[in-house]
Amino acid sequence: MSLKGFHVLFIILSVLCTLGFAAWCFLTPYEFPGVRTTGYVSGALGVGLSLYGAWFVWKKAGKLIT
Repeated sequence: MSLKGFHVLFIILSVLCTLGFAAWCFLTPYEFPGVRTTGYVSGALGVGLSLYGAWFVWKKAGKLIT
């Protein structure tokens, strides 16, 4: 696997983990202090990682050595 492929795979796994954690924060039956805030932050990070992944694939990855 190339470094570019590993980077894309790592971004995808990171997005899945952050959005999965955000979903868990919103769907948990327990009400701990800060759970909703942590869910919002994790969701925002997941969206940011998705945007970065799209930018990397379409703009930056084409210029890298494969």
